Amino acid sequence: MSGPASVEARRLNVPPGLHRPSTDVELWLAGAGVAGEPSPDDLALLDADEQTRAARLHRPADRRLYVTAHALLRRLLGTRLDRDPAALRFVREPCAGCGAPHGRPALPGTPLHFSLSHSGECALVGLADRPLGVDLEALADDALIDDLSASLHPREHTELSALPPGPPRTTAFARCWTRKEAYLKGTGAGLTGEGLRDSLVGTGPIPHPLPGWALTDVHLPEGYAGACAVRLTA
Repeated sequence: MSGPASVEARRLNVPPGLHRPSTDVELWLAGAGVAGEPSPDDLALLDADEQTRAARLHRPADRRLYVTAHALLRRLLGTRLDRDPAALRFVREPCAGCGAPHGRPALPGTPLHFSLSHSGECALVGLADRPLGVDLEALADDALIDDLSASLHPREHTELSALPPGPPRTTAFARCWTRKEAYLKGTGAGLTGEGLRDSLVGTGPIPHPLPGWALTDVHLPEGYAGACAVRLTA
């Protein structure tokens, strides 16, 4: 593996849909690795708030994944910025919907944008020179799909309703949900308000185009779906 050491991670090939002139995107996949408590070296990189959040996770595997993912993000940012990863201090940008300080995480005064998502035993980290969002999800069961699909765009809900329960429907829902969450994380809106219903990203193999954004699926291990959205202008 090239890049930061002592973290169970590998750099992913950037999907062709994200290749644009002057756009610099990195995608990294991290795993919790062996069972047990988080690595002390990784835990030492996190700030007090991150360490508190990790301690609140009851399952050791969840704690280890959280710490692994956040340590990887810090190492990647530290390498890019030539700064001590443990000294990085994150802030929240104003929310795109209400203006309150719970929008996208950011590093003030730097040209880098980043996004982090974790689910199951994996985490996805994205870095770019412009706003982006990434999302990774373990494939959902049919009961959860039934609960969540009604909150999607009406066209997406209709497409999913036409599919019988089973792998094709599970895959279609995962594509749609990760695309939508990646886009909404990139805009800073998140999964609140009307973004789930108003944005149309599609359930088929090719994402529905979003004005001003490059949106693509990310190839991940079996049992997971992922997506990345990058704004086309810095």
